[in-house]
Amino acid sequence: MEAIDDPHEQAQATREAMEEAGLPLHAVWTRYFSFTGAAGEYEIDAYLNGSMELAAHERDLLAHAVNELIKELPPPRMAPYSTNQTNPSEERQTSQDDKTL
Repeated sequence: MEAIDDPHEQAQATREAMEEAGLPLHAVWTRYFSFTGAAGEYEIDAYLNGSMELAAHERDLLAHAVNELIKELPPPRMAPYSTNQTNPSEERQTSQDDKTL
């Protein structure tokens, strides 16, 4: 897992991870609080928006809560292949090999 020294960068990266995963603040705060997080939901919101700083331990508890919730999400939907029974990666490798000859 990536580590960041700057609290503002950590807040921004945490907020971006939440947004990309579609995690609502309340769900993140609830998980964070279950890890004995000491900040309230409003404080977490202020931290994520750059209006307040949290101690390193609290920031890491929040990051842990976000990461756990992301791991629990179902995998993204994948595109289906046709039923022609070919393997696209093998076809691509064959066509690249042909170009090198």
